[in-house]
Formats: sequence, C-alpha cells, structure tokens
Amino acid sequence: MSESEDLLYPTKWLTKASTGDRVAYELRMRIISGTIESGTILSENKLAADFAVSRSPIREALKVLASENIIRLERMGAVVIGLTEKDIEEIYDVRLLIETFVFERLVKLDINQVVKELSKILEMMKIAIKYHDADEFSFQDVLFHETIIRSIGHSHIMMIWNNLKPTMESLILLSMRMRFEEKYDDFERIFTNHELYIEAIRKKDRALMIESLHRNFDDVQGKVEDLWISQQLLANSADNNKQK
Repeated sequence: MSESEDLLYPTKWLTKASTGDRVAYELRMRIISGTIESGTILSENKLAADFAVSRSPIREALKVLASENIIRLERMGAVVIGLTEKDIEEIYDVRLLIETFVFERLVKLDINQVVKELSKILEMMKIAIKYHDADEFSFQDVLFHETIIRSIGHSHIMMIWNNLKPTMESLILLSMRMRFEEKYDDFERIFTNHELYIEAIRKKDRALMIESLHRNFDDVQGKVEDLWISQQLLANSADNNKQK
C-alpha cells in the first residue's frame, strides 16, 4: 500500500486487517474527508496501482464501501457518493437511539464492572489530551461508547453498532484531529461530558443520562462544521506538498 505518511487512517489500528479491509478503511477516510470528492470515478486498475495491491482486494474494498452507500458500483469501478450533512445527522440519530436503549437496560443490571472499565478509558482519554494525540483520543472515545453498548450483551444491537462503526470512526477521527489543531480548549468540555456519562450510569440516573446524551449528541452540527474545516486543512496541506 501507499507510504504511511500519505495515509489518513491510522495504520496501527489495522494490524489484523486483511488487505481489502485496509484499502476500505483508507478509501473511506479519503471519501469522508473530501480528499476524494463526490462524483469521482474510482478505477480498479488505478486503485490497485495506487495501493500497490492486486485488483482482488480492491474489489473487496469497493463492495464494503458500496454496502455503506458512500460509493456506487459500476461495471469497471465505482462512483463516489460521499456523505451529506443529512447522512451524518442520521448516523448520530441511530447512535442516540442505541445508547438510550442501552441505558434503559443498564439500570436493571450490575454496573460496577462497566463503570470501572469506563473510568480506565477516561484516564486514557485524559492522557491523549495531555499529549495532543488526536488518534489515540479518537480510539478511546469510540471504545468508551462501544464498552457501554457491549455491556448489555445484546447481539443485534452490537450488529447495528458494528455496521455504523467504520463510518462513525472516520467522522470522529477527522473531527478530533481538527479540534486538536483548531479547538483544543474544547476538550475540557468533551472530557466533562464523558465524566457525566459515567456518573449517570453509576447512579442509574435517567435525568442525568438524558442530560449527558444531549450534551454529546446536540454537538452533531459541530461535527459537520469540523468535517468541513478538516477538508479545508487537508486541501491546504495537499497544496503545500505540491509546491515543495
């Protein structure tokens, strides 16, 4: 595949991924970031050359992205559809539905273990903030919410989550990278919101959970804005590299 400095998706997250999955993760990031624009025609042969792989993993990757509706398969490749603001809002609508449902199950369960796990993850998030590590913060952020969802042992809820996760992960990565660059002070608020999540679960307090959910999910408009800013930063970076 391409040299690591040219890749948008963290290679350290892909140690166990197949070649097709690696291509899918990277293409997804490029499409969602706007590095590959909507309407672009993706050629299997060109992608195979760009990623230094055979056409087989390229076809595998394109099928995955087509199932997520961010590309449309054509006879010899694909056309990029991308994500609209409405798409992003709907993704976070589904997350809100999932996490609201999960909390209603959690109030009937022993929550001591999940509170301990979430507290550990929160500490890792704090360290990532301290060292300005956007990728590690994003990883821990996704893990935080996945730990909550996984705790109720609901296989079909996990299936929905796993289908959403790749696109959501890309959105979070791009948003957090931009925020570390442009809105670093905002991380105090983000960290406090996650503390509130844990407190709501610990107390099994519905009112507190509703407050914490709204603090997080009312921020979707901000994530759309972050994506736009991230696209501008990437475009400027690409222009600067061309001029060198």
